[in-house]
Amino acid sequence: MNAVAPLATDDEAIATGDLLAQIRAARVYEVAHESALEAAPLLSARLGQHVLLKREDQQPVFSFKLRGAYNRMVQLDAAQRARGVIAASAGNHAQGVALAAAKLGIRATIVMPVTAPQVKVDAVRRFGGALVEVVLAGDSYSDAQAAAAQLQAERGAVFVHPFDDPAVIAGQGTIALEILRQHPGPLQAVFVPVGGGGLLAGVAACIKALRPGVKVIGVQAVDSDAMARSLDAGERIALDEVGLFADGTAVKQVGELTFALCRQHVDAMLRVDTDAICAAIRDIYQDTRSVPEPSGALALAGLKQYVATHGAGDGALVAIVSGANMNFDRLRFVAERADVGEQREAVFAVTIPEERGSFRRFCATLGKRNITEFNYRIGDARSAHLFVGVRIASRDEREALIAAFRAQQFDVLDLTDDELAKLHLRYMIGGRSALARDELLYRFEFPERPGALIRFLRQLHPDWNISLFHYRNHGSDSGRILVGIQVPAAEHPLFQRFLATLGYPHVDESAHPAYRLLLRS
Repeated sequence: MNAVAPLATDDEAIATGDLLAQIRAARVYEVAHESALEAAPLLSARLGQHVLLKREDQQPVFSFKLRGAYNRMVQLDAAQRARGVIAASAGNHAQGVALAAAKLGIRATIVMPVTAPQVKVDAVRRFGGALVEVVLAGDSYSDAQAAAAQLQAERGAVFVHPFDDPAVIAGQGTIALEILRQHPGPLQAVFVPVGGGGLLAGVAACIKALRPGVKVIGVQAVDSDAMARSLDAGERIALDEVGLFADGTAVKQVGELTFALCRQHVDAMLRVDTDAICAAIRDIYQDTRSVPEPSGALALAGLKQYVATHGAGDGALVAIVSGANMNFDRLRFVAERADVGEQREAVFAVTIPEERGSFRRFCATLGKRNITEFNYRIGDARSAHLFVGVRIASRDEREALIAAFRAQQFDVLDLTDDELAKLHLRYMIGGRSALARDELLYRFEFPERPGALIRFLRQLHPDWNISLFHYRNHGSDSGRILVGIQVPAAEHPLFQRFLATLGYPHVDESAHPAYRLLLRS
């Protein structure tokens, strides 16, 4: 956990008292409602800590974003309303702007990245109706923002920023007023998902003004951690790329105002990975029977990480469930990764002697554990290779199982945290081929959108034979491909130049031990 240095007083962008007054005066309840602060009894029992969920996923647009968007737009004067508004958003802010536009009778142009979940694009059009034009541009919020800036210059519309605006921050800060009113008892910390920082800035400023002893902790995805990096560096850092699984918080650079407020008021930042987010989505479902989007589960993933690190403490812990605009197709990916994120599944590649009794010894080592996946492929006359997934209760049990395998003289590779194994190899066991000479193995990623796979295939060089290819639509925003390409050693420099021109992020997995064990002849 990263502590945040306090902001020097001469750097304060908004006096705390002024912002608190704006939060108290914010006009959000003309479109939003006071969301529930619900107990999470199953998770509380498991963690030994009183956990509360702030249910912003139950707002009319299934996200908190309508608070800030409406509070900004309702303050426009007649001349500004006549010019119309323009906004950039990965989806949830767009829905808030669309709903506000329809209610206030303001024309709006909303630029969304092409990677925005279709459920969000459709919702923007539904909420805004004829008053809203949707423009798709770029692969992230930052790309959409650049396109929106160009359109704004052409049309003269008023830009409604999704986070770096005092009225937007004040609107989001009303969530903190509700939390403090709904839970006047002991409160240890509030966990807040972070993209550009508008929600975190508003919540932190409000809580520190009214109950400064309560910790405010921001949570980001490890691959979209612009706020955490900026607070670590003491200045705003721009990321070259952002992960797209938690699309609602995929922001390359945080706002100037939000950065200043977070630096002044936020106690700490946490980073969580995709598996932890998936596990938190399942936790929320189990306690509420609702399914948040990945960014909506960020705060709970951070809360769980905090308890695992610090143990249970006095006072409740609150996680803001910020949104529920989930693409249905993404659920299968979430289900696959939730067990690993909760450390309830361990995945191994195990080599056993090809001799009488060895398979029985392997099964005896597993004992009565629940097997989640099992693949068997004879390696040669001397050994057999097994790919096995096992339900576990803790990381300690995983280590104990590894030790038990080795006690039986079985070679074992722990693949539980291995991205190649989780994404590809578990579906491809038994793929050895004596024909795959000069094979190089590469992982590629590209923004998932219609036609992206075909475009990728068309760019592959025709001079090299594809000897292995695996693609699976995981329901996420990034397409992931594993490719085996036969390239003679003398042509490796030419192949490296090809990779440079291809333009897709890639990883050379040719030396990966699981690939050599399970797929390489």
